[in-house]
Amino acid sequence: MLAELKTDYEHANALVNILIDRATGGNIDEYDYTQLRNYFVTDNRFADILPKWFASKRSVNQFWQFIKNEYGSYSERRDFIWTEFERLISFCECDNGVCAEPVITSGLEKLDSNGVNRAWAKALERIENDPEGAITLGRTLLESVCKHILDLRGIQYESKNIKLHKLYRTVADELNLAPEQHDEDLFKQVLGGCSAVVNGLGSLRNSLGDAHGPGVLHVRPQPRHARLVVNIAGAMTLFLIETANK
Repeated sequence: MLAELKTDYEHANALVNILIDRATGGNIDEYDYTQLRNYFVTDNRFADILPKWFASKRSVNQFWQFIKNEYGSYSERRDFIWTEFERLISFCECDNGVCAEPVITSGLEKLDSNGVNRAWAKALERIENDPEGAITLGRTLLESVCKHILDLRGIQYESKNIKLHKLYRTVADELNLAPEQHDEDLFKQVLGGCSAVVNGLGSLRNSLGDAHGPGVLHVRPQPRHARLVVNIAGAMTLFLIETANK
């Protein structure tokens, strides 16, 4: 099997798959595990994006003892493994990190909000197999960050049924990101574009996400559409977080 793997991305997917196999009752080859583990832990490119516990699990048995004690159900183990290796998968998928996902992941982790990081991880996880769900989660991510910022600043907002663009407008006013708060045409144009992006995400989620039942002429989004939406939502949330913490 290993001889057929050519890229970092293929190696990363193979590693995640065999870990999930073992964590859900399957048997995996000790040689394959050792070779894949060594492929990543001996390469400095991956030092900061591998799970911290992974380097110490030198054998299949060591990994098994770890995962069975951490989580009792198969679904919990799958979710844990996908979440832990999401940064590695994204890094390898994007030509060794030349894309937004790892940067956004790192930025969101600094927010230290379980709800926000969970939404981001699940959105990334669903891009390939559940594009509609990923689009919905992209919108959820942006909404969660807006609410988080407002909560930290003690600013009241409508907690139920609030439209995303209204929620964002409240945050933008607080962070001095509303176009009319600036005189420079370039800033006004860029910040106006940010508002348009948020409005578009809200509308796209309603038409292509899974929040509402599909009609007869419902168009199913493809993974490329979901990846675009999720990364745009992630970039906007990171911009808001960094602005709020400046």
